Amino acid sequence: MSSPLTITIGICGFGTVGQGVWKHLERSRALLETRLGAKLVLARASARDLKKKRPVKIAAAKLTDDPLAIATDPKIDIVCELMGGTGLARQVTLAALTRGKIVVSANKALICAHGAEIFATARKHGGHFFFEASVAGGIPLIKALREGLVANRFTRIYGILNGTCNYILTQMEERDAPYADVLADAKRLGYAEADESLDVDGWDTAHKASVLAWLAHGMWIKPDRMLVEGISRITPADFKTAATLGYGIKLLAVITRDFTTNEISVRVQPTLLPEGNVLANVSGVFNAISVTGDIVGTTLYIGRGAGQDATASAVISDIADAVALLRHGKGAHHMGDDAPAPCADCRLAPPERIRSRYYVRLSVKDQPGVLARVASVMAKHHVSIASVIQNPSDRIGAASLVLTTHESDERAIGATLKHLAGLSSVLEPPVLLRIGDFND
Repeated sequence: MSSPLTITIGICGFGTVGQGVWKHLERSRALLETRLGAKLVLARASARDLKKKRPVKIAAAKLTDDPLAIATDPKIDIVCELMGGTGLARQVTLAALTRGKIVVSANKALICAHGAEIFATARKHGGHFFFEASVAGGIPLIKALREGLVANRFTRIYGILNGTCNYILTQMEERDAPYADVLADAKRLGYAEADESLDVDGWDTAHKASVLAWLAHGMWIKPDRMLVEGISRITPADFKTAATLGYGIKLLAVITRDFTTNEISVRVQPTLLPEGNVLANVSGVFNAISVTGDIVGTTLYIGRGAGQDATASAVISDIADAVALLRHGKGAHHMGDDAPAPCADCRLAPPERIRSRYYVRLSVKDQPGVLARVASVMAKHHVSIASVIQNPSDRIGAASLVLTTHESDERAIGATLKHLAGLSSVLEPPVLLRIGDFND
């Protein structure tokens, strides 16, 4: 009986996720080796600070401050890029792929910025690139799109892809607490970074949406070509008003494709979801994604989208697929060979083709005639008002107006808000939320 194949693994980046991968591989090594039919060797890991004390113990001889040494080591079969960023991480990834290695990555920003180059390099040199952990953490969403739902064309994918934002919005609603207070709590608990802008301004979600749009439609759409809005202007009063209307508020990525016109829309926006919608009730740091295919209909995926264990689970899943590939030459979604077919005639939908109903909150002077002027502006831009709610304002001499609209489009609502912001009776820039009538 032949001895099992030995697979050697290197980890570039020994932070929270890297330590989680090392810890769980060590802890479950015997079981994994039995399941995979191969011997797993954790060879080396890289870290910026070799002297830093870490919860996960590693022999000093296995730790280096040079991730490129791991990427280029001929004895290492699988390179896990878990450093983050798009500079050195790109160098490490390309160095490994040019040597025909398998790279496993959790780095959505890297894929969004350099995905085309990475997959082209993998194809050219016989390397392979796995990235299940880059979107939705422990939820096997990428495998679902590429394997379980391969027969489908995807008309709509939408979901909660950032646990930090979902935690903040959940706490604001449950505690009736202002954004700044909840953000401070999220930082103290480690749910938000010291610089929270990547999360709360929507850019982390946009990076993930870019990866999903490519997987679903074969088209790279960078965040600067999307509609991207964050959550920092949402208030506890918005949650109360939304509840009165029968809605909750979530930050969503929404990816749609019209297969008649081949127009694709990718956007990241705070959205009102009906209380009966499953995603409206997903709370805390959890992620949730709804995928609608033309054959299967709508499927839902819910789970932890971030954190050491959830992300490590996805990384180890990719390692398992990589082992299957090395053993059998198949059994894995190795993107170096079978990247989605590019959509030659796909194009971004223009603003006038992106339609929705809208929630508009205005802080206005509390005086006669203001609502009439607001209504006149909206009529001028052909945006029809569905309802009006007036609430007290924290500002003396001001009122808060919340208007919902009938279906309109992004060009019309954009022109409307620009016009409203210029009125002397409007005291601050309008707040716009979309109303998500997805009918799941």
